[in-house]
Amino acid sequence: MTFYEIEFPLATLSSEAVEAALFEVGASSITFVDRGDEPVLEPKPGEMRLWSDTLVRALFQESSDAALNLDRLSSALGPHITRTARVRAVQTQVWERAWLTGWKSLRFGRRLWVCPRAAEAPGDRHAVVVRLDPGLAFGTGTHPTTALCLQILDSMALAGQTVIDYGCGSGILGIAALKLGAAHVIAVDLDPQALLATRDNALRNDVASNITVQGIEASLPSAYCVMANILSGPLIELAPKLTAACRPGGYLLLSGLLKTQAYTVKAAYASGFDMVQVIERDEWCCIYARRVP
Repeated sequence: MTFYEIEFPLATLSSEAVEAALFEVGASSITFVDRGDEPVLEPKPGEMRLWSDTLVRALFQESSDAALNLDRLSSALGPHITRTARVRAVQTQVWERAWLTGWKSLRFGRRLWVCPRAAEAPGDRHAVVVRLDPGLAFGTGTHPTTALCLQILDSMALAGQTVIDYGCGSGILGIAALKLGAAHVIAVDLDPQALLATRDNALRNDVASNITVQGIEASLPSAYCVMANILSGPLIELAPKLTAACRPGGYLLLSGLLKTQAYTVKAAYASGFDMVQVIERDEWCCIYARRVP
């Protein structure tokens, strides 16, 4: 099946009205894209926060009439759509595989590797390998916040320990902990898609029998290591819960943070933890702390 794309600036239009109009004229999918370089870091739950200069891209089957669809969009959204819109053909390809183009195996610390499933194993016979391909849930190790957590995990003595991965996404951190010797991982997320992705990735890495996947409403056991690679606001709100889950003498990894957010997050956990270090990469950081015995 072949497609074409209609693209135009969102400008002052309502994103909801644009979505409704595009689906009304037969769009197969709609994407909102940043036209500049403006980060959207912490949307509230259920909020779709867009950029100040947003581009709308809508995909249509080639069998539909592009000129007619533009006329209908102009009637629904305003005549400026015809003046500013661009129509272009879209090459057919396997999108989920195209995502992988250029993504290679990555090493974190001394021995931990995250590799695409089809990639050859690293030459190092001591390598600990997590096999993972991109999916709907976040987390392949390419983002600095995930990379920092993986780097710290590689340095920890996890053999026989229980680990909590709060906000598990793809399950990459929990699976890495198991590959590095942890006895059991509790993977927690509010997104059902993340829980499915974690189960699937655990099966593919032969660690499914050692991982418990659960929603945020379930209680947390005491753990040697508690990891949360999410956002600063939720990390502050979750401080009592995550502190209680980390056993005395255990460790805490908090990431998903900009360097400018580290101080306020550290303050929320200061009463229960000795701060080991704040590790930085680019504008991001990871807090590594030990629970007060």
